[in-house]
Amino acid sequence: MKILFDANTSAPLARFLQGHEVVRADELGSQGLENGILLDAAEQAEFDLLLSCDQNIQYQQNLTGRKLTLVILSSNHWPTVRRFAARVATAVDFVQAGQLVKIDIPKL
Repeated sequence: MKILFDANTSAPLARFLQGHEVVRADELGSQGLENGILLDAAEQAEFDLLLSCDQNIQYQQNLTGRKLTLVILSSNHWPTVRRFAARVATAVDFVQAGQLVKIDIPKL
């Protein structure tokens, strides 16, 4: 699966997503794009999934008809996210195309 990490997603999480191609938004020059433009760019670049920590993206954008899957984490604090990296990896492995999956990362 081809995964795009939004600019607010902890880069070290990519190590836990074995078997997937992970690209960070800043590697594409896509950092700072507004959510709608980022979603369009991700779909045009044939990404399968956008992993973000932006809690508002689901409310700010109409996701109906999108092919892109969204996985939204409730935190981008790496020491906290690291404890739940296996949960994130499992969700990514089993998510269906076009789904929106929210993963709660409890605070330490």
